[in-house]
Amino acid sequence: MTRMAGRLRGAIGAVALVLAASAPAFADYAQYREFFEPIPAIPPIPAHNSMTPEKIELGKFLFFEPRISASGVISCATCHNPALGYTDRIPRATGHDGQIGERNTPTVLNSGFFGAQFWDGRADTLEDQALGPIEAEIEMAMPIGDAVQRLGEFVMYREMFDAAFPGDEDPIRDENMALALAAFQRTLTTPGSPLDLWLAGDEGAMSEQQKRGMAAFVERGCVACHSGPALTDSLFHSIQVPGSTDMGRFVVTGEEFDRHAFKTPTLRNVALTYPYFNNGNVATLDEAIRVMAQEMLAVELPDEEVADIEAFLNALTGRIPDFRVPSLP
Repeated sequence: MTRMAGRLRGAIGAVALVLAASAPAFADYAQYREFFEPIPAIPPIPAHNSMTPEKIELGKFLFFEPRISASGVISCATCHNPALGYTDRIPRATGHDGQIGERNTPTVLNSGFFGAQFWDGRADTLEDQALGPIEAEIEMAMPIGDAVQRLGEFVMYREMFDAAFPGDEDPIRDENMALALAAFQRTLTTPGSPLDLWLAGDEGAMSEQQKRGMAAFVERGCVACHSGPALTDSLFHSIQVPGSTDMGRFVVTGEEFDRHAFKTPTLRNVALTYPYFNNGNVATLDEAIRVMAQEMLAVELPDEEVADIEAFLNALTGRIPDFRVPSLP
């Protein structure tokens, strides 16, 4: 994937610069439907991790469970707060013992559609990603064996693991924790945004300004990277935002073309997931749009066009999953 991203960057840049020469307004917006996909209610499900109700319920409990952290007070939901667009809305995540991480917390909404996880893509799938934050010293700082042992102390969790993994002689183990967390996260999809409704034929779902912003988004070439149902290509592109010294994907691969390269973030629900970029140093959508125009297109957008694109990005907010936060054992 990394080498593909490197080859694509030059082509994307050339296409984007050509498109950036002008961003004409169109009265007929129907032509832009072909550039977008409505987001399905359920993402692709891997063959080895079926989404049974029992497994999803267990994953939900684990997502909110702070006792699988060394301090006993940090859970997945601490940084991925449902009330905050499944982020924490601070520039960089705060973890175990008050440590400040290097990167902004990405949303897990629609993460089942991502082709890579984390800003640097060090995990390919939700299953690969699930246990990393639990063990990370700067996040939850709990050795996974200790987390498994702690869960096994509760009758309720023993029963839930038995129900989620019937026939498994040793159901309470790290592999099953990852499967359950991933299954729950695949339920965190957000269909029903104004864009989705417009794609389905509801012409009044988006305002005229949002449609102008959509046209500019396409004509400027933003869809070259922000594509697919989650509006991300899940590839890696070099960008240095204000205040960032992070080497990005380079830390994972050691490849020079991955220096300062980060995964394209999803734009779904982007109005809810501020602050922006890998270091969270950009507070508003207005500023984020201007940074992207300068970094990726080498242009300074007119204020009116920035406002139109911002209006379009607000049309990407879908229905946030509605469920009862579990009462833990």
